[in-house]
Amino acid sequence: MSGGDNMDATNERPVIAATRTTKRRGPRLSRADRTPLGLWFWEIDRVLLLLVSILVAVGLVAVAAASPVAAQKLSTSTAALDPLYYFYRQLMWVIVGVPVMLMVSMLPKPQARRFAIYGTVAFLFLLFLVPLVGTSVNGAQRWLGSGMLRLQPSEFLKPFFAVSLAWVLSLRLHDQSLPVVPLAAALTGVIALLLMGQPDLGQTVIFAATWFVLVLVAGLSMRIMGMLAGTGVAGLILAYFFYPVAQQRINIWLFDKGDSFQVDKAHATLTAGGLIGTGPGAGLAKFQLPEAHTDYIFSVIGEEFGMIACIAIAALYLAIIVRVLVRLLDEEDSFLILAVAGLIAQFGGQAVINMGVNTQIFPSKGMTLPFISYGGSSFIALSIGMGLLLSLTRRNPYAARVSMTRNWNKK
Repeated sequence: MSGGDNMDATNERPVIAATRTTKRRGPRLSRADRTPLGLWFWEIDRVLLLLVSILVAVGLVAVAAASPVAAQKLSTSTAALDPLYYFYRQLMWVIVGVPVMLMVSMLPKPQARRFAIYGTVAFLFLLFLVPLVGTSVNGAQRWLGSGMLRLQPSEFLKPFFAVSLAWVLSLRLHDQSLPVVPLAAALTGVIALLLMGQPDLGQTVIFAATWFVLVLVAGLSMRIMGMLAGTGVAGLILAYFFYPVAQQRINIWLFDKGDSFQVDKAHATLTAGGLIGTGPGAGLAKFQLPEAHTDYIFSVIGEEFGMIACIAIAALYLAIIVRVLVRLLDEEDSFLILAVAGLIAQFGGQAVINMGVNTQIFPSKGMTLPFISYGGSSFIALSIGMGLLLSLTRRNPYAARVSMTRNWNKK
């Protein structure tokens, strides 16, 4: 090899070394890791993810406590269910749902928005099919399919609806002439009519409340908001006089008229354990409780783990809500603010309604406690919603942020 060849070879080596250096990635999940997983780990709200993980773990314990009640009610003289039958099923849903939540949380924000829009179209179509080919359970026709393949379209529609409605309303901030508010109202009204026909008063309230929160955050005038509030009150009055299910539950709640067996048993079970509870598996009042593993699981927690545990769970929900709202303080994108506000309003509203029903603050509505009550459709749908929330609150830890409160004191 000649001297010229040696020189050429020597000159090439730094170029090759520099090229390799630019492609090199740091250790897995380090700040230098530029893989999709590494970027996700540093952009995700890990505090929020931890709080939700704690809530899921609490839910498994609660379902284990309530499972013997439901298993006993479904057992017969010839076939007895395992006391932890529903716990094992819930564990299966957790194993399915948590990866779904993490996968959705990895979606970039534009893809998360498209995913929600496509999901809204798909599950709204399925919601239209429920009156035609739906399955009835306990007198309500809310499901499609049967057995392990049974799903409740309204549960899946909720998170998709919140994000899609946020996208529609965010268009108004760019062009005031667009009729997005009437369009959003019409969509919500169609969904409400379909839900009231099932009947499902609880889900109707959640959809309507989500719409109200979103139009409030979107910045409508107080005059319009007053008109909307009046319309909502008028709707409740009409529901009382023309919707027998609503009338029955409101009569029980306000006037103590009618069959109050469920709410009375829920209150008795909730308070049976005192401050510290009877201990895991030691509750007896829960065996008189209908739907102990779903609608009234908060009362089971009160009996076996005490009112202190109930307060801690309420505080955990509050911590999740506050964490998300604090996350929004330095966000300027109108769509993200609306979408996250809608999702957390759904999540928090459902938790408040369930706990309020168990404590007799609200009339009975048949609504699950998020991530704690047993349920396949409910858990997977909540996982999708939380995945969207985690995706939309992701942020580059190195990006400069400007607080949305920066102009509050300016005239």
